[in-house]
Amino acid sequence: MMAGRIPESTRVLVIKKCSAEAKPVYHDAVLETRPLQQLKQGEVLVKMGAVSFNHRDLWMRLGQYPGINFGSTFGADGAGTVVASADSNDTLLNKRVFLTPMRGWESKPDAPETDGSFGILGGGRNPPLGTFAEYVVVERNQVIRSPDHLDDVQVSAWPLGGLTAWRAAIVNAEASKDQNILITGIGGGVALLAMQLCLAKGANVYVTSGSEEKIRKAAALGAKGGVNYKLKDWPSHLVALLAKNSGKSAKIDAVIDSGGGDIMTQVNSILKLGGKVVVYGMTANPQIKFTMREVLKNQRLIGSTMGSLKDLTDATTFVSEHHIVPVVSHVLEGLEAAEEGFELMKRGDQFGKIVVRIFDKVNAKL
Repeated sequence: MMAGRIPESTRVLVIKKCSAEAKPVYHDAVLETRPLQQLKQGEVLVKMGAVSFNHRDLWMRLGQYPGINFGSTFGADGAGTVVASADSNDTLLNKRVFLTPMRGWESKPDAPETDGSFGILGGGRNPPLGTFAEYVVVERNQVIRSPDHLDDVQVSAWPLGGLTAWRAAIVNAEASKDQNILITGIGGGVALLAMQLCLAKGANVYVTSGSEEKIRKAAALGAKGGVNYKLKDWPSHLVALLAKNSGKSAKIDAVIDSGGGDIMTQVNSILKLGGKVVVYGMTANPQIKFTMREVLKNQRLIGSTMGSLKDLTDATTFVSEHHIVPVVSHVLEGLEAAEEGFELMKRGDQFGKIVVRIFDKVNAKL
């Protein structure tokens, strides 16, 4: 017997193919009303309270992301409340949760259990659902209880970015107390969450950005300092910062990078022997130069893509214990405002996540 009442329909934001004449390519984001299916065994209905953007949402509209499934719902990140369940005695009923943003990686330490099985919510076929909706039907074992100290807006800024940051900074870089950690491209959701996780571990965090304002904001959140990567000799500026804070012989223990390109050769002289560069994205250049200099110093380059369900569970527990609050840059009201979110993503001047708060006027009493 099912518990909770299910509305007949939900509004969803879907990706539609743009006309063949459109130059450059920019696929449409269309708000549609779609029927809600009856819950099957093992499923729950989540009334979404807030959803957040990731760069992949914009890349899909630009036609720069693989596996786009036109007609599918946008969004990997979202938080809300379980309002119905196929199980009438479900303990999750009326509890606040967020959706796990991926499928196909349960707990294996190094990589997904099966090659080709990994998929991310939103805009694709695996899995065939997205968060940019008023209501989402989802497998019960693919939601996680929201930390009590966060509201839905803050929680929606956590899952995909938080998992990626945890895997890169804590699992792969192994950031720990008193280490010197460099995080490149501060201001993006993953970079900020990586900084917050490293700070909670007791590490000394340094950042790079093309914006002095973002560097100041990072310092206000606890970073030791930062350098502008637009300066050709930015590594030498970082050397001076390290010397000032930790002495002349101080080195970086690990780098958490999203740019790619020349990062290994840029940090070679400031990265300790055996130090790590963990790369979770390549926005600057899709190749990384790795030379004999790095080999002789035993420096390691590690690729890091999102993480497992176990990683996400561990990370969320850590966030609860340390009362970490994800940084939110903009809060937009209603799915109708999603277009503004895409425009903000295009500009790229946000500091933190862009979130849409969802209020379902039609079914507000459900």
